[in-house]
Amino acid sequence: MGRRRRMAYHGRMDSNAPTGAAGPKAPRLAWWLATGFGSGYLRPAPGTWGSLAGLLAWVLLVRGLGILAAPWTAWVLLAAPLALTLLAVWAADAVVKETGLKDPSWIVIDEWAGIWFALTPLLFTVTVQPQPGLLWAARLAAPFLLFRLFDIWKPGPVDAAQGLPGGWGVVLDDVLAGILAALLAWPLDQWLGAQSLLHPGRWGG
Repeated sequence: MGRRRRMAYHGRMDSNAPTGAAGPKAPRLAWWLATGFGSGYLRPAPGTWGSLAGLLAWVLLVRGLGILAAPWTAWVLLAAPLALTLLAVWAADAVVKETGLKDPSWIVIDEWAGIWFALTPLLFTVTVQPQPGLLWAARLAAPFLLFRLFDIWKPGPVDAAQGLPGGWGVVLDDVLAGILAALLAWPLDQWLGAQSLLHPGRWGG
């Protein structure tokens, strides 16, 4: 097998690598999901745009469920990355089969799933309330940057996951990148939360 090429600016395999002949037409919902509701068509660096769109969707989900203040909302937020991963695998697999492309750059639902895993540690941090905008921005920036680092770098198992068939190979490398980012973001976010409690004035609160 020839050497795999990567498009470094968005950290995925060459979008022109074919998987074989085009297959059955994917459902319209699969296309919407696979492209991150259109965010995958933004240029340059569609992977980064897709990650930003996924981050925004996560924030809206957290804020929306926060308004409900129901006891089950925490479980929904914890289950959301896994549920999104399963949807992402289905959508990516359907689109890959239709197009015959292994991992087109405009499929970014994998970035959505990965960034949702990377952001999950933020749910466990106690911060000053109400949370200042500067603190919230700093807490979001850390997992985002770490996720993009691991998604582009693709160390060890992250790179190996790309060899899985169909939608699994499209999505699981980003999920693993998100988990690695979460492991580093967790202690950093705990530190930011502690600093916000000790020095609330520094954050404009």
